[in-house]
Amino acid sequence: MIKKAEEMKSEIRERLRGGNGNVELLHILNTDEMKGKVRLYAKITLNPGCSIGTHQHVDEEEAYYILKGTARVNDNGTEKIVKPGDVVLTGDGASHSIENAGDEPLEFIAVVMLYV
Repeated sequence: MIKKAEEMKSEIRERLRGGNGNVELLHILNTDEMKGKVRLYAKITLNPGCSIGTHQHVDEEEAYYILKGTARVNDNGTEKIVKPGDVVLTGDGASHSIENAGDEPLEFIAVVMLYV
């Protein structure tokens, strides 16, 4: 399968998971295309001042791969600064949040994988 960029669905969500501002999601592949084992595979953009609020992952895990910008991540109660090339993995009942900690857009790939 080949999926062209213009075939990918883009959406904007406000205050995602209780965070600040808007979150831009570019859905790279959808659940049907991933055979139901991946709930989300998207490129996410957070502009300065924007965030995704704290949320928990039960029976699944989420990986963030940072592409551009600087992020402050709360990884199950521990705050860290992450930059391009860094990965954040949260699952097995743990929680996390992410916010743009810089003055340029923060871009990252997010993948939510189901435990099966």
